[in-house]
Amino acid sequence: MTFTISVITCTHNPRGDYLDKVLAALKSQTLPLEQWEFLLIDNASERSLASEIDLSWHPQARHVREDKLGLTPARLRGIEEAKADVLVFVDDDNVLDSDYLEVTLKISKEWPKIGAWGGQIRGEFETAPPDWAKPYLYQLCIRAFEEDKWSNILHQHETTPCGAGICVRQIVGKKYAELVNNDPIRIALDRKGKLLTSSGDTDLAFTACDLGLGTGQFTSLKLTHLIPTNRLKIEYLIRLHEGLAYSSTMLNYLRGKMPQHTSWLRVKLSEWYRSCWMNSIDSRFFKARNRGIALANQQVWNSNK
Repeated sequence: MTFTISVITCTHNPRGDYLDKVLAALKSQTLPLEQWEFLLIDNASERSLASEIDLSWHPQARHVREDKLGLTPARLRGIEEAKADVLVFVDDDNVLDSDYLEVTLKISKEWPKIGAWGGQIRGEFETAPPDWAKPYLYQLCIRAFEEDKWSNILHQHETTPCGAGICVRQIVGKKYAELVNNDPIRIALDRKGKLLTSSGDTDLAFTACDLGLGTGQFTSLKLTHLIPTNRLKIEYLIRLHEGLAYSSTMLNYLRGKMPQHTSWLRVKLSEWYRSCWMNSIDSRFFKARNRGIALANQQVWNSNK
């Protein structure tokens, strides 16, 4: 059977009430079921999801088990299993608007030169974010913008979708899988267990540019990101900040940007200077960013000796 869209949800020990909302939103999609398939990738969950989650509501839904832990191996398995020309990655905490798949299909037809795209992402918080956290909530894949934007220029982050709800053409997914399978550094760019590295989705989107296509973000494409209380704790957000700094630096290296040598003394002087006018929380985030960049730089330079 030929489908227009493959929806891929990768999950590891999912939170039940969140996944229920994700599935309910998929059930309510305006795009007819016969036009899309659904793959639930169980990424090494402690209990088999196939025995617990009923997908009989969708005639073309499948449970797929991937025992190699990590978001990237799970995505690669989804790409391998998918049959459609357009792949939509829906995280286990992404609640799609009812027309998400219909709008995705429309964009894929009207914008044939765009290979990876996404949309606006609302945050639904289990508890209200504290004031100190608000400058850092962008790290939780919250996106709001007033006009469509697109580009075919590499490293154009303004038009690059994040992983929540990212849509890619199958040729982009296949090319990305080829790149990752031939580069062990790439497979470590994204989440694995409790590690908070997170640039695999950007690498996936940038792969569109490798093929002469572009990236884009569209106002008409919308979803809600469910955000639990633990992701608003300062320890989590600081770890995430460090992980993002590390993985984005590594991705820049993989994409042709060699990091510059920065001395330990210069870093410490910069931290001291900023601490003079930063509040204590912002200073902690600044230091976490420096740690992530320093770790990536060390890894890059060691590999190039």
